[in-house]
Amino acid sequence: MIAIIDYKAGNLTSVARALDILGYKNKITDDADTILNAERVIFPGVGAAKATMENLQNRSLDNILRKYYESGKPMLGICIGIQILFQHSEEEETECLGLFPGYVKKYPNQKRLKVPQIGWNEVCQIQPHPIFKDVPNPAHFYFVNAYYPVPEMEETIIGKTTYGLEFCSAIAHNNLIATQFHLEKSGRVGLKMLENFLKM
Repeated sequence: MIAIIDYKAGNLTSVARALDILGYKNKITDDADTILNAERVIFPGVGAAKATMENLQNRSLDNILRKYYESGKPMLGICIGIQILFQHSEEEETECLGLFPGYVKKYPNQKRLKVPQIGWNEVCQIQPHPIFKDVPNPAHFYFVNAYYPVPEMEETIIGKTTYGLEFCSAIAHNNLIATQFHLEKSGRVGLKMLENFLKM
């Protein structure tokens, strides 16, 4: 069973529908035992870093996610689910989960740069990873973000995207993978990456 973390954010049902299409049993849940016993965990959603962390902390899900990560079982973060993995976000100066060294930065003010970034953009694979199996390089994915991750460990970056500047759009380290883009809204290539995660 795949646990989709329920922290009262939007877009959770879109991920559940994508997993249904792929034929994988899943559950949107905030129950600690269900999450810890799941084969895999997906942390998706849209929203602000501070509100996300407050919702996680109010349900003790921050500690559950840390414990699940330490178990070594596969985890996938999507959109806000990549940003809260880091130590700090500039969005309302929020302290995050700290599973990855690094921080989350706001796009700089540029006259021709619309913030947030909303729409399709190119992801270039900068190193091979099983999550990219049979995914074209580059490929286009759907983004909704006003902030972007800045990992301290360059070797964890597996995908990059340019929007005003080049930034990290996908990371992987041990059992944890995360993308800034929405796999569940990215058509065939997004479903393929989800399927790759579920088969890893």
